[in-house]
Amino acid sequence: MAKDSSFDVVSQVDMQEVDNAYQQCVREIAQRYDLKDSGASVELSKADALFTVSAPADFVARQVIDVLNSKLIKRGVDISAVNWDAPQAASGGSVRVAGRIVEGIDQPTAKKINRDIKDLKAKVKVTIESDKLRVSSASKDALQQVIQFLREQDYGQPLQFTNYR
Repeated sequence: MAKDSSFDVVSQVDMQEVDNAYQQCVREIAQRYDLKDSGASVELSKADALFTVSAPADFVARQVIDVLNSKLIKRGVDISAVNWDAPQAASGGSVRVAGRIVEGIDQPTAKKINRDIKDLKAKVKVTIESDKLRVSSASKDALQQVIQFLREQDYGQPLQFTNYR
């Protein structure tokens, strides 16, 4: 019997690139004429994987988020890895917006991916291992078909395919 080939479906974010994008965003906010004296700021908590944008108005907060997103894209970080909350009122009429960096595949998303792969009717076996999925099959063509299928889907977070063997 032939040995099974496999790959892992993971969702990882390079936190060093996120930090670099954050630093660039802070610099641009300090230099850009429309944001310089507006009182807008952005903070990154690496431990919680959380962005916090504070601004005097919702419009300014959206501008800061756009700057941050552009910096993330330039650094090669998929912006679907950041889930932004709705703006919340803060003291002094200002607003605060939190953005969580999604790492790992949670159980409901893993089950949905598993169900979608099973509906594809490819001859593969899927196992959920904590925050990743392992897809294995005797046919490498079936694995390639699953990778292509998953790239076309949107699960609200970026997916990477690792340990292909």
